[in-house]
Amino acid sequence: MITAFIFVEAERGQVTGLAQALADLPGISEVYSVSGRLDLVAIARVVEADDLAHLVTEKLAVLTGIVRTETLLAFRAYSRHDLDSLFDVGLTGSR
Repeated sequence: MITAFIFVEAERGQVTGLAQALADLPGISEVYSVSGRLDLVAIARVVEADDLAHLVTEKLAVLTGIVRTETLLAFRAYSRHDLDSLFDVGLTGSR
């Protein structure tokens, strides 16, 4: 599974409609409206790199209201659970 974060800058007044259009695309699992220089962050989860290429270059490219995008590929996921396990080296009860 390939996970990518797609940062989207939208035209003024297009954020809500664009967010829904992104959320409706196969391969997009979540869309967040955000503060700062970006308007939306979409999370793509696809099986193969070609699926991501198709999603970004063919499906996103034709949506109305996009000014610019930037796509970042995720290498590894870390969660609170994963981080806790990194520091658990079996020291419980060994004092």
